[in-house]
Amino acid sequence: MALTSTKHFMLRHYAPWTDRRGELSGLRLCVFVLLLFPAAWIFFDLAFGPVYPEPSEKALHESGTWAVRFLLLTLAVTPLRRVFHWNRVIGLRRMIGVSVLAYALLHLGLYAASEHWNLSKVVSEIFIRFYLIVGFTALAGLAVLGATSFDSAVRRLGPNWNRLHLLVYPVAVLALFHFFLQSKSDVGQATLMAGVFALLMLYRLTVKTGFPLSNFLVLAACALLGAAATAAIEYAWYALATGIPADRVFQANFNVSTSIRPAVWVGISGLAVSAMALLQTVGKHAGNRLRLKKA
Repeated sequence: MALTSTKHFMLRHYAPWTDRRGELSGLRLCVFVLLLFPAAWIFFDLAFGPVYPEPSEKALHESGTWAVRFLLLTLAVTPLRRVFHWNRVIGLRRMIGVSVLAYALLHLGLYAASEHWNLSKVVSEIFIRFYLIVGFTALAGLAVLGATSFDSAVRRLGPNWNRLHLLVYPVAVLALFHFFLQSKSDVGQATLMAGVFALLMLYRLTVKTGFPLSNFLVLAACALLGAAATAAIEYAWYALATGIPADRVFQANFNVSTSIRPAVWVGISGLAVSAMALLQTVGKHAGNRLRLKKA
């Protein structure tokens, strides 16, 4: 009886779809399902998708990509709360962060599968190949963050918890660097994610310097700077790591007739956030005026 009661308590208070009161949260449940969906699709594709010469290669790539996407989503939680005053999203950060670790571990597991579970070879490759050293270092950082994400760790570490979890920023840099190294010359996705990271860091810098992040002009400036940073990252990669002319790649940012470059997407995304913040501000002022008239 006591065991059943304990299980019920654990399920109610620690299940990802419940809030801190132990009640079912529709928002948390939806986010939890969405976080699971990419993994479910990866396994479905492995089981029922087209037959590839190396079946785990696509799954390996997808799992790593989703790990980076969810890492950026974790970093986006606080800016979203500041911009749109969505205080409820802050409670989702831990769940999204733990999913990053889960997808990174899946990524490692699929790498082991691609090596036919030859663990001695996997370990030796990790210590020999530079891109694997970078990726495994990022994974180790994620493991530390995941292991200290629980309430008990927060209480035990006290003020040191916040300092420890600043580790997420170098981990993100390492994860993105690993993505670039894996992508080789086709770095469109990696550049886009690096640009999003740059935009998020600009948001963080904006807050640190005292500018209001809810101001649409500030957000628009961040969007333009983020686009410029993305173009600079892409240029630097092609100039330093490939034999592809970096000037041509940079000039392609100004020609959207063929394709839209990552820098443009980052700029559009940032400007969309700015426009949404403006609409929210206008709507709030209109609502206040309407209430004053009624009063």
